[in-house]
Amino acid sequence: MNEVVPADRIPGQEALFEGDFAPVASNIGFRGPTACQVAGITYRQLDYWARTGLVVPEIRDASGSGSQRLYSFRDLLLLKVIRRLLGAGISLRQIRAAVEHLRSRGVDDLTEVTLMSDGSSVFECTSEHEVIDLLKGGQGMFAIDLGGVWRGIEGSLTDLPQYRAGQGPTWTDELAARRRAKQVG
Repeated sequence: MNEVVPADRIPGQEALFEGDFAPVASNIGFRGPTACQVAGITYRQLDYWARTGLVVPEIRDASGSGSQRLYSFRDLLLLKVIRRLLGAGISLRQIRAAVEHLRSRGVDDLTEVTLMSDGSSVFECTSEHEVIDLLKGGQGMFAIDLGGVWRGIEGSLTDLPQYRAGQGPTWTDELAARRRAKQVG
């Protein structure tokens, strides 16, 4: 169990979770509105977090007016975890520290990691014994099972519009096909 120490700045955004565990190809991403829907955040929050380096889109960052960010599965996972920490009353500064800690540590198996918080500190637990030790103190704790968050997002992927880097959606509906035919013709 490791207590996360507050950090003032996050140097660069390395992958939060090492390894290729994502249920979609690495060049498949999700646009901002979809990322907001999955994470339960506003577009304003998403934009602020991207501009301040908390969650920089892994697939494609904005490159000027009219360009769209493209978020990876890992980014969606991170956004959802951040939203849950905010919901537990954790400050954005403490969340930045927790994210930095997880980035520096690397995580091989997400199903084994639970983030616990008492409202002021964030703890990483990798075993049931560590969770129990924290709860023995009698303090109210909030827990986020990263594996559960991952499985929840994975379960909703089939309903989300996905984009291949450098291309449009990987699926089309009848209305989109008609529009495209009208533009070409």
